[in-house]
Amino acid sequence: MQNPALPDYCKHNVDGDEETITVTLAKGIMAGGEKRTEITLREPTVGDNMAARQSAKGDNAGHEVNLLANLAGLSPEEIRSAKMRDYTRLQEALDFLNG
Repeated sequence: MQNPALPDYCKHNVDGDEETITVTLAKGIMAGGEKRTEITLREPTVGDNMAARQSAKGDNAGHEVNLLANLAGLSPEEIRSAKMRDYTRLQEALDFLNG
C-alpha cells in the first residue's frame, strides 16, 4: 500500500523490519553501463550516516551523495550524474527514511 506521505513516484516497501523506498526517476541515470529508471534505497543505519559523513570530510552535499549512493548500491559518481529533478526525488525518499 502506498504511503500517503510519499509522492506517487515513491513506493514504500516493508519486509519484516526492513524498509526500502523504490523511486521512479523522471530522467534516469546511467549505472553499471545501463540506464536505470528506478532506484531502491534501503533504510539507513547510524553507521551508514557516520561513514558517509566521514568520507565527505565536512562537505554536506558530499555527505548526502555518499549516503544515497551507499543506500542504493551505486557509486557517488553515478548519483552525481543525476539530473536535479531525479536527485530531488531521491532526497525526498531519504528524508522519509530518516523519519
